[in-house]
Amino acid sequence: MIPRQRTATVLARLDQFPAVALLGPRQAGKTTLAEHISDDRPSVYLDLEDPADREKLTDAALYFSGHEDKLVILDEVQRMPNLFQTLRGLIDKGRRRNMRTGRFLLLGSASIDLLKQFGESLAGRIAYVELGPFNVLEANGEGRETLWTRGGFPDSFLATSDEASTIWREKFIRTYLERDIPQLGPRIPAETLRRFWTMLAHVQGGVLNAAQLARSLGVDGKTVGRYLDLLVDLLLVRRLPPFHSNVGKRLVKSPKVYVRDSGIVHTLLGLDNREAVLGHPVAGGSWEGFVLENLLSAAPARMNASFYRTSAGAEIDLVLELPGGKLWAVEIKRGLAPRLEKGFHHAREDLQPDQCFVVYSGEERYPKAEGIEVIGLRELATMLSSTSV
Repeated sequence: MIPRQRTATVLARLDQFPAVALLGPRQAGKTTLAEHISDDRPSVYLDLEDPADREKLTDAALYFSGHEDKLVILDEVQRMPNLFQTLRGLIDKGRRRNMRTGRFLLLGSASIDLLKQFGESLAGRIAYVELGPFNVLEANGEGRETLWTRGGFPDSFLATSDEASTIWREKFIRTYLERDIPQLGPRIPAETLRRFWTMLAHVQGGVLNAAQLARSLGVDGKTVGRYLDLLVDLLLVRRLPPFHSNVGKRLVKSPKVYVRDSGIVHTLLGLDNREAVLGHPVAGGSWEGFVLENLLSAAPARMNASFYRTSAGAEIDLVLELPGGKLWAVEIKRGLAPRLEKGFHHAREDLQPDQCFVVYSGEERYPKAEGIEVIGLRELATMLSSTSV
């Protein structure tokens, strides 16, 4: 098992809260991490996609009362949102008997915002931790290019060949479109949603233009918004919000949109290996999304991320607001000799960040100009990880 960065966070939250929700897309390694945690404590595991396990919860309160001395792991918990009210009652009863922590580990393939809608009754009783695919700190340090090309899903990254990795990712996409999404309720034709997902891959890292996407799909803007909300809720797409500040400038107000896993981007576009990726116009946007996801997965939970862009062309790819009020500006460049445009310097003057970094394809760290450092992805991710609280 490749050690996961979030293991320590999950264990710390289990020692603090009665319930912990570990959220991430399918096949990101949530169940493997839960099994690793269960090796060191009495536990019981239920997969809520398994009819036999769901049958055990016909009287959930009765079942759970028989396992009060164990960590109860509930996989794919979004399949049974009615459980949250039951969990609240059991947690409150347990608190009165001094059973205050480490009772339930909930695994879900939906966003924190979506699960919170189900779990409002657990406010103050549950902590949320997100687990994505492998990041550059978890994967082999020599495998960064492979990680970028194949993406971070364990079965894709660790596949025996590029061909095997591509086949796995294609199956992953089809499973989501043909099985998982229909089970969640939305009646969206699989081919239509795949076209939309592929369109997002083509404009990876672009500012959302819902009207243009709607015209291409032959639907209205509200429908595009619904499709996007669905992929965001499933943790497959990220909406990066614009940075808001009183700088006296006209700021871009639409979010930037990224397909979160670079390997999925490449498969949606039919790019099966590194050479194919490098020869495609999406290479720059794909690298930007890859760096973004790696940095955010390593960053502290209470950090806010956004981008900065004005109508006059001032732009910073990633603005990080760290705990304690520090502001970091991050520009992302593919290549070994990164060059900065005027827009970055104008944006830097607007925001006056505490630190400015240019993340590039190399590993050496060196000053680019006064107050600006060129740095490798792994080193900046390590710096962000060390700021965790």
